[in-house]
Amino acid sequence: MKRPALRRTPGARAPLLLTVPALLAVAFLMLPLVGILARTSWGELGDHLTAEATTEALRLSLVVSLWALGLSLLFGVPLAWLLARVPFPGKAFVRSLVLLPMVLPPTVGGVALLLAFGRRGLLGPWLEDTFGVTLPFHTSGAVLAATFVAMPFLVISLEGALGGLRPRYEETAASLGASPIRVFLTVTLPMVAPGLIAGAALTWARALGEFGATITFAGNLPGTTQTLPLQVYLLLQDSPEAATSVSLLLLAIAMIVLIALRGRWTGTPGDHRDPASRAAAARPEDPAAPAPLPEPAPGLPQKSAPEPWPLHADVTGFTRLTLDAGPGTTIAVVGPNGAGKTTLLRALLGLTPRAHAELRLGDDDVTGLPPHRRGVAWVPQDGALFPHLSALTNTAYGLRAHGVPRAEARREAQDWLNRLGVGHLAHRRPAQLSGGQAQRVALARALAARPRLLLLDEPLAALDQTTRARVRHTLRGHLAEFGGVCLIVTHDPVEAVSLADRVLVLEDGRALQDEPPAEVTRHPRSPWVARMLGRNAWPGTATADGLALEGGGHLVVAEPLPAGTDALAVIAPEAVSVHRERPTGSPRNVWPGTVREITSGGSRLRLLITSDEAPDLVAEITPGAAAELGIADGSAVWTSVKATEATVVPL
Repeated sequence: MKRPALRRTPGARAPLLLTVPALLAVAFLMLPLVGILARTSWGELGDHLTAEATTEALRLSLVVSLWALGLSLLFGVPLAWLLARVPFPGKAFVRSLVLLPMVLPPTVGGVALLLAFGRRGLLGPWLEDTFGVTLPFHTSGAVLAATFVAMPFLVISLEGALGGLRPRYEETAASLGASPIRVFLTVTLPMVAPGLIAGAALTWARALGEFGATITFAGNLPGTTQTLPLQVYLLLQDSPEAATSVSLLLLAIAMIVLIALRGRWTGTPGDHRDPASRAAAARPEDPAAPAPLPEPAPGLPQKSAPEPWPLHADVTGFTRLTLDAGPGTTIAVVGPNGAGKTTLLRALLGLTPRAHAELRLGDDDVTGLPPHRRGVAWVPQDGALFPHLSALTNTAYGLRAHGVPRAEARREAQDWLNRLGVGHLAHRRPAQLSGGQAQRVALARALAARPRLLLLDEPLAALDQTTRARVRHTLRGHLAEFGGVCLIVTHDPVEAVSLADRVLVLEDGRALQDEPPAEVTRHPRSPWVARMLGRNAWPGTATADGLALEGGGHLVVAEPLPAGTDALAVIAPEAVSVHRERPTGSPRNVWPGTVREITSGGSRLRLLITSDEAPDLVAEITPGAAAELGIADGSAVWTSVKATEATVVPL
């Protein structure tokens, strides 16, 4: 398909005062390269590059640079991980040490190496007396010099890649039972592979071109330490044409490395994802997904009765509560943003310093255990599927981490994918899945890991309404068979009511309510929960006949609380009557107002009505009633609420 031509937008032309110096800078950088190309004796190029001294120097350069790359990988990868992931005293100093060889003159670096590892240096005599190792004027000395100046390129590139990798992937892997080393090898390294490859390429190229530190520390001995850059230095004195040809070879190698990297190491802004990944970001739920959720694949062993895992947790820190639940209990955790819901889950996982959980699962106290040994599986909000693994291998990850043989783990993983209705997508990568499909795979992965405690952070948020209902039905069936406790963070009242045995309401890290869904629905003690359930929620202070409202005004109720009690009035939208004239008769609560917003909610209309005499009020009426009353945005209306329709609960 033909690409559309790029159009220059008005005002995009660069200012002349910036363009001229920029072009001069480009010319300044280009002229030396043009000089090499112009002065190269192209007819003698082959003879110069195949000369015995040149080929020997090239062989030695390759040996030295590859050894330097290997040592940089061996020591630089752990150092980059330490700098990116672990806070420790003196971190800024260590990073400065890493950067120092990049800004230090190479000859000064060679002198420093000589004073450290030379025959009269700090470690040189000990190395020679103990191991018989002499580094100066030896090939190993050239390797050490090249490693010293080149390893920072690997460390800095990889640290940047690790810094851009969200820890949620590694935390999710740990919650599935993977040890830190397994997480590092199977999740961290594959996901930062582009940064690692870029850093390795730059390290190798820098080691291949090393000159100053090598000649100062290791000398210039043909066949021993005389690498290709040192050969160029000697040829300049005897055969400038040959020196130009060899310089062209080194220039070509450097350009090939930089072109292959294409700016990946420079932090060039832009979207470097492949087209499939970009398309998947906006891909809707696959309409071809089968409607029925299939039963487990035949031939799989029947699941035995689940082992019971009751829960007891004492959580301290930002989130402060005590939680007890019997096996098979599902608890919906609700509350406004910042209430401590995710902090509670991370405390149970042992992943946050903001809160600490004394956690007991069954008869086992797992408080002191690391996350991968707790038996607590976690599904974060975005699912955190490992992008380098297929849906099947993602789902089998926890089983493999627990030592299940590969074939058995894949069979059970396929079973779980089938149960969640995404079995036909088993061999797709996460980038090829829609948001809803990816979330179902994440659910399957957590359930397949055989956890004692299951933590779900808004697990159905990415699903459309139809798929959400189907997956909710399936999830409810699996939770009924689950022998442990499940905590579900949600903002959806339908999920809270249909999936949970209890609803835990949090606010500012404290538990406001922990009761069955029906009780929370009838008597919510949090304004946020009342509004989540679609009700009007007015906080205030109890009086003899009702409630003095915080925002001003007074509400009369049929069953008032003791005077002075902090309380919350809950009024269902359908209990609010709307009139064009002031009503007469029995209503005790009447306020004038103005319609500010009209929205459709199924077969009814929801009106947001503001008033100077009462807080904002939401009312529900039928479209026919709205037409009869002539309700429109901005209409002046009267609202009334019977005293018997207002429920007051203490806070």
